[in-house]
Amino acid sequence: MCGIAGAISFSEDMRGDMKIYEKMQKAMIRRGPDQRGIVLTRDAALIHTRLAVIDISGGRQPMSCSVGEKKYTIVYNGELYNTQELRRKLEQDFELETDSDTEVVLKSYIKWGKNCVDRFNGIFAFAVYDEAERRVFLARDRIGVKPLFYYDTGNKLIFASELTVLMEHPDIPHEIDDTGAAELILMAPGRTPGCGVIRGIKEVMPGWCGFYSERGLRLEEYWRLRAYELNETFEQTADHVRELVLDSIKRQLISDVPVCTFLSGGLDSSLISSVAASEMKNQGKLLSTFSIDYRDNDKYFTKSHFQPNSDPEYIECMAEYLNTDHHWIIVDTPELVNTLDAAVEARGLPGMADVDASMLILCREIKKHGTVALSGECADEIFGGYPWYRDKDIRMTDGFPWAQSTFYRKSFLGESYRNRIDAEDYVYSAYRQTADDAVKLHTDSELEYRMREMTQLNFSWFMQNLLDRKDRMSMYSGLEVRVPFCDYRIAEYLYNVRWEYKDWQGQEKGLLREALKDWLPEKVLYRKKSPYPKTHNPEFLEAVTSRLREILEDRCSPLTELVSRKALERLLTHEDHVQWYGQLMNLPQTIAFFIQLDYWLKRFKIKLV
Repeated sequence: MCGIAGAISFSEDMRGDMKIYEKMQKAMIRRGPDQRGIVLTRDAALIHTRLAVIDISGGRQPMSCSVGEKKYTIVYNGELYNTQELRRKLEQDFELETDSDTEVVLKSYIKWGKNCVDRFNGIFAFAVYDEAERRVFLARDRIGVKPLFYYDTGNKLIFASELTVLMEHPDIPHEIDDTGAAELILMAPGRTPGCGVIRGIKEVMPGWCGFYSERGLRLEEYWRLRAYELNETFEQTADHVRELVLDSIKRQLISDVPVCTFLSGGLDSSLISSVAASEMKNQGKLLSTFSIDYRDNDKYFTKSHFQPNSDPEYIECMAEYLNTDHHWIIVDTPELVNTLDAAVEARGLPGMADVDASMLILCREIKKHGTVALSGECADEIFGGYPWYRDKDIRMTDGFPWAQSTFYRKSFLGESYRNRIDAEDYVYSAYRQTADDAVKLHTDSELEYRMREMTQLNFSWFMQNLLDRKDRMSMYSGLEVRVPFCDYRIAEYLYNVRWEYKDWQGQEKGLLREALKDWLPEKVLYRKKSPYPKTHNPEFLEAVTSRLREILEDRCSPLTELVSRKALERLLTHEDHVQWYGQLMNLPQTIAFFIQLDYWLKRFKIKLV
C-alpha cells in the first residue's frame, strides 16, 4: 500500500515545482513510510510514498518501463490478488524483472491498455503516464477501497490519494461553497459519490477509469453491479458463497510481511480470523488477532435494539477457539477525546467522531506488531446484515435508511446557507438518483426490486464511508488493511441472490452463516449482529460537551459562520436524541462531529464562499 500524487499539464513545464511536489509527498508520508520517489518530465510530476509489503526491494516507485521508443511510468496504491495468474499471461510478451504487483499492473496496461482493469482482482488506485502519447491513464478499483481525488484547473490535472495532499498544491483553493456546506451538514460523514467537499475537488468513482490528455479529462465506468437471472437452489448458492469467500480470504493472506486480523467477536471478522488461523497453522505460524474495548464499558454498557450485547465474551471465545496470539487495546476517555483532531488529519474531513478516533488508536497499536491486517468490512452491505435491510418499515421508507434526520440536520445550517440550500431536495435527489441507478430485472418482485435499490444505496454511500474510514485511519498509521468481503466476485454474485436465501431462517446474513458454519463455534455463529463498539462512558459526553462549549465561547471560531450557534447551544443541553448517522452517531458523536468540523476549518484554513 502506498500514497500516490501527481500533476499533469501540457501547457507548462512541470519540472520547475519540486518544492511543491516535496510538500505533497511529505503530506502523505504516513501512507508510505518505507520508501519515496518523484519523477519529473516536461508534462508530468509523479509522486510516491511506499508501504512495502510485496517484493520489498524490487517494488520501488515511480516505476518506469520502456517498450521500443515508448516509455511508461506508474504510481500505484493497492494490492492485486490475482498477480500470479496475470504474470503467467504477461510472461508471454515481457520479461518480468520483479515480483511486485506494481510491475504487473504497469505491464498489464502496456499490453491491454485501458482494458487491463477488467482483468484485475484487487484494491487499487493508480496513474500511468504514457510519455509518447502525452497522456495519463487513471483508474480506481471496482468497489472503491482505495481512494483517488483530483482537481482540474482547466490546463492542469492534480491528483492524490488524499484531500490533504491535494491541498498542499497552491493551485487548489481551500474553499467550500453551498455544495460543500450541504455535504458537511446534511450528508457527513458520508459524501455524495464523486464529491470531494472542497470546491473543485472531485473523486474518481469506484469502477471508473479514463485518460487525461491535451483534450482534457475523459472518465468512463468500466464496472458496476449488474442484474441477471440466477436459478440455483439454496444448497448450490451456499456452496458458491463458501467457495468465493474462502478463496478471497486465502488470496488476501499473501504477503512478504506479517499478517494479522481484526477480531470483534462478530460473524465477519471471526470468519476471516478462523480461515487465516487455519492457513497460518498449516505454515507452522500463529495468527495474531486484535480487538478494541473501552475503559469501564463493562460498567456502563446498556443493551439496545441495535447493540444487544457487548463484544468481549465473544472475542475471548474466538481467541480461545482459534488459539491466537490475542491483543486487547483498551481505550480510555481522555485518549479518545484527544484523538478526535488526529482523526480529522487522517480522514482529511470531519468524520464519525470517536468511531474514527478509536479506529485510529487501534490501527496505531496493530502497527507495532505487523504491517498487514484483514478486516470484515462490507459483509453487511453485500449479505444484507443491517437492520434497514430486514425491518420492513425502514426498508420501504423513501430515503436513506441510515439518515432519516434531514429536518433535524438542516436546523444546524447557518442562516444564510439555510436560505439558499433546499435541504430536503438536496438529500432526497441524491437518494433517488442512486436508487434509480440500481440495475433491475423486469421479472423482479417488489421485494427483490427494493433490495437491489437497498444494495446500491449501501454500496454507493454507507459502505464508501466505512471504507474511507478504514483506509484513512489505517494508512495514517502505516498499516495496510485488506477487506476480503470486498472481492468484486462476491459482490457481483450476491447482488443476484434472492433475498429469501440471504435472510435464511430469518437471521441476518443467514446465507453466510450457513455457508461457513464449519468455521465457527455455535456461540459466535449465531450471535445477533452488533455494530462497531462505541464508548458508553458518560465521561465522554461530558468531555465533548465541555470542549464544544469552549469553541462557542471563542467569538472568532469559524464554526459559527457555517453552523447555527443557536442549534449548537441547544445541542449542549442534551435534550436532542436524534441519530445523526444511524446507530453509529448519537448525541455524544454529534457533539464530537462539530468539534471535528471546527478543527478542520481552522487546521486547513477553509474559507466559506
